[in-house]
Amino acid sequence: MKKILIIQTAFLGDVVLATALVEKLHACYPGAQLDFLLRKGNESLLKGHPLLSQVLIWDKQQGKYKSLLQLLGQIRSQKYDLVVNVQRFGATGLLTALSGATTTVGFDKNPFSRFFTRRYPHDIASGTHEVERNHLLIQAVTDAVAAAPKLYPSEADFAKVQPLKAEPFICMAPTSVWFTKQYPLEQWVQLLDSLDNKYKVYLLGSPADKEHCNTIIAQSINTRVANLCGQLNLLQSAALMRDAVLNYVNDSGPMHLASALNAPTCAIYCSTVPGFGFGPLADFARIVERPEPLYCRPCGLHGYKACPEGHFKCAREIRNEQLLEVLALAGQRPQSG
Repeated sequence: MKKILIIQTAFLGDVVLATALVEKLHACYPGAQLDFLLRKGNESLLKGHPLLSQVLIWDKQQGKYKSLLQLLGQIRSQKYDLVVNVQRFGATGLLTALSGATTTVGFDKNPFSRFFTRRYPHDIASGTHEVERNHLLIQAVTDAVAAAPKLYPSEADFAKVQPLKAEPFICMAPTSVWFTKQYPLEQWVQLLDSLDNKYKVYLLGSPADKEHCNTIIAQSINTRVANLCGQLNLLQSAALMRDAVLNYVNDSGPMHLASALNAPTCAIYCSTVPGFGFGPLADFARIVERPEPLYCRPCGLHGYKACPEGHFKCAREIRNEQLLEVLALAGQRPQSG
């Protein structure tokens, strides 16, 4: 195979996990042209990626179908040998079916999958990790062993955050798109207030997260906290996370950034569960969740804007000591600095 396209137009974390396909396909076909299609807003994740030839962008703001037609023209002109569609929605299924590629593969949940060369089940209930589920799409042309996701911050990205690494530090990403996947603000404050003063703490997020993190800092007595929301791009954030003593994250995008840089991770699960298959993959990764089962958990695959039951016990009954225990373990590891 000389030309391969991978399609994943979902959220940031989904794109990060799909980079495992890039790693595996490159290992098996080192001379092939590898391209990646994602939606506008996520392209910075793959900036300067050394294994990719082109990053195609679906810009829905230009007009969903206008942009789709432009992409179809681009894709057909490339005459791909293989199109791998990780996305399960119709628009990308149509692109795949009409791509003109020699071989097309995707999940059977895609409404256009009947027109693919091969289609495979996407089974959330099995507990299989998403990286393994995605690998199923290319197993027939590679082998049975999935690769790990990987991102490539540039030398400039690492240089940007190097001054922040002068002393032992912890990163926290307190927010999520979904309220019920987000550890409560007052519990982040409690965690900050109980940390050893030897740690500098960096709060990470987008510009939209800045106010939330400012509120956390204002309510905390910890004077060693800096709000970096909006100051670092995604790859710079990942470059910083790589050398943290520990990264506290929700079940959200920053958790997958940590996985892609093999950064030490404490993943806090509120309304969702690791069994969905989107857990952390770093060598040092621990999951913290409510110790006892809860009748309403999980309440959904992605979460909600508010707790459907009104009590949010899945988050509120996580104990601060659970988080500190993970830090104690992480602190025993040799630090790369």
